[in-house]
Amino acid sequence: MNRYQQLMVEERELILYLPPSYEESDRSYPVAYVHDEGDLFTDCLNYLDHLFAAGRLDEVILVGISSVDRNREYTPWPAKPLVESSLPFGGDGRAYVDEIADVIKAYIDREYRTLAEPEHTAIIGGSFGGLISIFAGYWRPEIFGRIGMLSASLWYEGVMDYITQQGPLPAGLKVYMSIGQLEGVYKKNAQKNMFPNNVEAHRYWSEQGVSPDRLHLVVDPDGTHDPIFMAKRFPDALQWLLNRGAEQQASAKRQTQHEGTDYHEQHNEHNNPDNQDNQDSQDSQDSQDSQDSQDSQDSQGKNSLFHVPGTLTWSMQSNVTGRKYRIFIAEPMGPPPEGGYPVLYSLDANATFGTLAEAIRLQSRTPRGIPSALIVGIGFESDSPIVSDERFYNFTEFAADDELPVRPNGMKWPETGGIEVFLTFIEHQLKPAVEKQYAVNRSKQALFGHSLGGFFTLYTLFTRPHVFQRYIAASPSVWWKNHVLYKRWEEGEIRSQQNEQRKELRLYVGSEEKPSMVQDARELYAFLKEHTEVLETTFNEIEGEGHVSVLPTLISPLLRFVSE
Repeated sequence: MNRYQQLMVEERELILYLPPSYEESDRSYPVAYVHDEGDLFTDCLNYLDHLFAAGRLDEVILVGISSVDRNREYTPWPAKPLVESSLPFGGDGRAYVDEIADVIKAYIDREYRTLAEPEHTAIIGGSFGGLISIFAGYWRPEIFGRIGMLSASLWYEGVMDYITQQGPLPAGLKVYMSIGQLEGVYKKNAQKNMFPNNVEAHRYWSEQGVSPDRLHLVVDPDGTHDPIFMAKRFPDALQWLLNRGAEQQASAKRQTQHEGTDYHEQHNEHNNPDNQDNQDSQDSQDSQDSQDSQDSQDSQGKNSLFHVPGTLTWSMQSNVTGRKYRIFIAEPMGPPPEGGYPVLYSLDANATFGTLAEAIRLQSRTPRGIPSALIVGIGFESDSPIVSDERFYNFTEFAADDELPVRPNGMKWPETGGIEVFLTFIEHQLKPAVEKQYAVNRSKQALFGHSLGGFFTLYTLFTRPHVFQRYIAASPSVWWKNHVLYKRWEEGEIRSQQNEQRKELRLYVGSEEKPSMVQDARELYAFLKEHTEVLETTFNEIEGEGHVSVLPTLISPLLRFVSE
């Protein structure tokens, strides 16, 4: 049997792929309709056959759809060309989608054994094909319930406005997104928004209540806008969108890969079963339960590593960027109060977690201690207290060379610009994982950051104020990108005003820090205290302390602020 066929339905050329078991069975199969003549699957048929044979991918019928003019058929409405010498975009996407739904799909369902329901029907494409796929989900959700957006051209004029006007995704729609972090980075026209618009669309849909079971974004850190990266993600999209028998297994695997786990899960059944095994031997020493062998060594007087009781460590991989983070947990000593524990998320945990963990363990002792709180430290896969390259990427907006001062050592600035995807990781992956394991009071959640971490804290407050209720910014790098934080405040003030709960901010700076750092903190406080209707701000300039020595002096007031 020729499982790879060419068809003509009315005036449209199709490429049809029937799965290996089709001829030998009487089963019905899900169907994926793939734009651009099915290039995404014709380039990886051997690999798909391998996945089918290995049981890693449920068999599926694939239909490649040709296009005579993709700039006309793959765009949702007319728009001017990006280059003056080119033809304008035609905007006939609705007619194209309706043809697939009413003519092509009707033919495939009639002639082949298909599972015709929307939950078994995917439409997938790359670039403009990814763009028209999401519109198929908006326009015809009763037909297409599974959407694959591979490097989708969300830079197209008016698309982001359309997405926000529509609100939540149509009920039942399941969307897989992939994007390369380098897509559009060298463009000067609207295509420069390729990566940020995909991340923004994912963030917006998530904020509208679309759960991670219905919305999945994968970011390739080295990905460019090339077919090699789109075809690479095509099998993953099929698996996530259409796998039935393997769905529970895949879900468990995603949790294992992304939610993090204590090292001792292998050895102690009472540890968190939903978290990823941490293979780092140093992390194992930080976990809550000491190993019997280590205890034996201690009893014999042999050397052992110091360990803060009541703490454990997770290793988590961002499902947005693929970067790994070391998550430190200091568990509260007593039972949760009514409403749950207050929780502090602390950046730069490689440097700050040990101090915070010991302080809360000592200061929350009954009967006169402060209320117990959960401490969640967010660090990096390193034993260094300060992991500079990771901090510059995760804590900052992208800044061009002319937007930054010359570094004191004259060296080039590290990679910047990962603040949005890092914040998305915290909001949509880390926080749900923590709240799944602990009784958290969601109205008492705080974020603490120092220096560049202070910039990140203020950026979060100004752009996504709903994520936390209390914010602590110590020695914040207000200078970053020509004081761009003021612009972010102006853009985000309306969001703050619309939020029912007034936020609280504590600003700290050491008096012996660089004069510009102190002055920036003073001026920011003077600016923010004029906005008491949306933000309660206090400012402390700590006498005699420098940029690093200011940190230990903050711990006690910080913990009181978090737990009060």
